[in-house]
Formats: sequence, structure tokens, C-alpha cells
Amino acid sequence: MKTRKLGPFEVSAIGLGAMPVSMTHDGLPTPQDQAVATIHAALDAGVTLIDTADVYAPSWDTTGHNERLIGKALTSYGDGNDEVIVATKGGVIRSEGERWSFDASLSHLRGAVEQSLRALGREVIDLYQWHAPDESIPYAEGVAHFKQLIDEGKVRSVGISNASVEQIGIALDILGDGGLASVQNEFSPKVPEGADALALCEEKGIAFLPYQPLGGTDGSGRAVGERFPAFAETAREHGVSPQRVVLAWELTQSPVVIPIPGARRPESITDSAKAADLELAPEELRRLTESLDRPS
Repeated sequence: MKTRKLGPFEVSAIGLGAMPVSMTHDGLPTPQDQAVATIHAALDAGVTLIDTADVYAPSWDTTGHNERLIGKALTSYGDGNDEVIVATKGGVIRSEGERWSFDASLSHLRGAVEQSLRALGREVIDLYQWHAPDESIPYAEGVAHFKQLIDEGKVRSVGISNASVEQIGIALDILGDGGLASVQNEFSPKVPEGADALALCEEKGIAFLPYQPLGGTDGSGRAVGERFPAFAETAREHGVSPQRVVLAWELTQSPVVIPIPGARRPESITDSAKAADLELAPEELRRLTESLDRPS
């Protein structure tokens, strides 16, 4: 697997978004054996970055479900997991009645970090990301709380998610040169509007982690390959899946891009991981990019 830089780490060019094994459209978690097999398949394919969050769970009262699955999978994998970087998130709360709220107070984050460490079975969190802005406090104050967690030795590096260009700038001011490891925003052929944030990340050497990099489905249940025929056509020409073409295209958008496709099945992440080795010709890239202006 080719690698890219993420803060102080070198990680696989394709990561694993672990959320789908805990949060599904039908509300039922993936069977544990299948979930663990999916994570193991990612490791077998050379994936060394796994993304999660404390609130990735089937219900509000099972917080930490996804983190516990990852901890179990890494432990049962045995040798070969020492280089795996686990990125989790804090600052979002699910409470009774499936009410969602935000809390980036230092007291909450300290407690959340301890819970995540226990769930993952780790002594330190490799990458701790502010899941979403908490409008009850100034953004700079929230970032400073995450910096404090580094100073306290519980977190190695800090990232932000769902962040605007302005908020990225604020985080850079607070964390200093090299202090902001990553930005995780939605980005895909379906949502290409994150180009400004991506450009800033490239300028500053910040890893850009697209979530939902495959774009999910539209209201009619159509995947990217159906909505953007150019991706499906290119996939047929290479004898690969449209999903693999999407991820390969994203990797060409900037050397700081590290897609984190979600997966519920071993076959899915095995296919996605191969995108790191899919070479697209300049003419193919031009055709794919131009097709974003005219989805079917």
C-alpha cells in the first residue's frame, strides 16, 4: 500500500471508515464476526488508518460501540497491528431519545478521551478530532481544549472535522506550525464543494480526510457509478468497480488527500484499498472531472 503523511504519521493512502459496522440504515449493527472480519480484511490489504468516533453506535446508550469493535479487531489480529493509526473523535453527544448535541468543553473532552482509551484498549489516542463545531463556545477556545489534551499526554495529534476555511485558519493559529494534523470534511464527486478547504490543507501540508468519499446514494438509491456515467465507463475500461475509480480520482486531487471509505463487508474494503494502485491517464482524469458538472 502506498503511504501519505498524516501529522507525525505515515499511513496508507486509503484508510477505513469504520462507522458503517456500527451505524446502518436499518439501525442494526453489523454482526460482530462480520465487523471484525471487515477490519481484518482492511489490515490484510495494507490499510494502516482506521477512523471512528465515540458516537458511532447503534443507539444513544451504546456509545463507544465502534471503538470497542476496533479494539477487539486489533487485539485479535495479533502481530502486524503495531503500525495501525486509530483516529477517533469527540465533541458530539448522543443522549436519550436520540438527541444530538455538541460539547467541546475541556471537562467533557477529558472524560470522552478516557472513555475512548478504554474502549480502544490503548494508552494514547493517535489522532483525536473535533467532530463538529460547538457554537456555544468560540472556535479558538475549542481548539485550545484539544491542544490541552496533547499537553496532558492522552493524545498524540489533533484534527478537526466539518470545518470551514475560516475555522481551519483559526485552528492553525492556535496549534501553530505543524500542529494541525488533519481536516476531515465531506468530499466526493457528489460533494466537490470542499475544494477551497482542500486547497488550504495542501498549502499548509495538512492531511485532508474525505468522509463519505464514495458519495453515498441519492434519493433514488443510485450510487456514484450510476449518477456519474463517466466513472462507470472508466471502471469498465479498467475492469474495476466504479467505487475504485472514484477513490483513485480523489487521490489525484492532492497529495494530502487520504480517503476513508466506509465498509460493512470484507470485500468492500479489499476493493477500495486497491484504488491506491489504480493509475488514471490525464485524459481520463479530465473526463471524470468535467463529468461532475453534468450528473445524470
